[in-house]
Amino acid sequence: MRLRWWMAGILAAAPGFVCAQAQQFQQTIPAAQLVRDVVYNELHDHQGHGYWRYWIERHTQKEIRLDEQVETAEGPITRLSLSNGRPLSPESRQVEQERLNQLLSSPKEQARHRQEYADDEKRIGRIVALLPEAFLYQYEEEDNGCYRLKFRPNPDYPAHSIEARIFHAMSGELWVDARFKRLARLDGHLEENVDFGYGILGRLYKGGWFQLERTQVSPTDWKTERLEVHMTGRALLFKTIAREASEVRGGFAAVPGDLSLAEGMALLEHAEATNLLAKPAAYGLRQ
Repeated sequence: MRLRWWMAGILAAAPGFVCAQAQQFQQTIPAAQLVRDVVYNELHDHQGHGYWRYWIERHTQKEIRLDEQVETAEGPITRLSLSNGRPLSPESRQVEQERLNQLLSSPKEQARHRQEYADDEKRIGRIVALLPEAFLYQYEEEDNGCYRLKFRPNPDYPAHSIEARIFHAMSGELWVDARFKRLARLDGHLEENVDFGYGILGRLYKGGWFQLERTQVSPTDWKTERLEVHMTGRALLFKTIAREASEVRGGFAAVPGDLSLAEGMALLEHAEATNLLAKPAAYGLRQ
């Protein structure tokens, strides 16, 4: 789950998020309580979510990648399908196959893969858990079936961890599905520089931003369909750092929750052979 997005083409082409239609805009509970309810639902889903197969279009400085991914109980397994809209060359296909073979045959690689997946899941949970206490909220409007709330840092929140300090320095907008109380969209902007070690160890510069959009894929599951991260800064010894990510996801299809990595790989191979994973032609990839 984490990335960089190039704006040209992506924002224009990607479909906007849609929330379930609410009966009317009624602020029945305080904004802070609504956010607590949303976070409870998100964390509950995070612990018992389903498993899915989908494609991922990633934009980097070097290329546009189309990956196919299957979530398994041992972490997701991902295979590169297209590069800059074109099928892989025989040499690139061989490199990709060797990478997957190494993962499937090496217990050490599998252990590392599981640990990275678990760390990512915990990190997401920690960030979501910050929302109720780290920010102050106010209702703005009902927009397309969502409650739109503005948020700003809560000056009384003690942000101790690096993750908390970065996130707490942001303000922005939160869209909540009015019917299901689920997170539909989150926009954040870094309002001030964030220093590490009083600026000696590093600094993230104000003006950075991120955007997250999610879609409902089942009665209980919501998945991230768009993610953008644009952050720049300076690390120790004046090395410039950049966190730039861009990702669109689609073609969600449920898979069994007890798949192994090998079984997930078999599903990817079957999907390729039967063309089950629809390619995102709308995003400019050439077939």
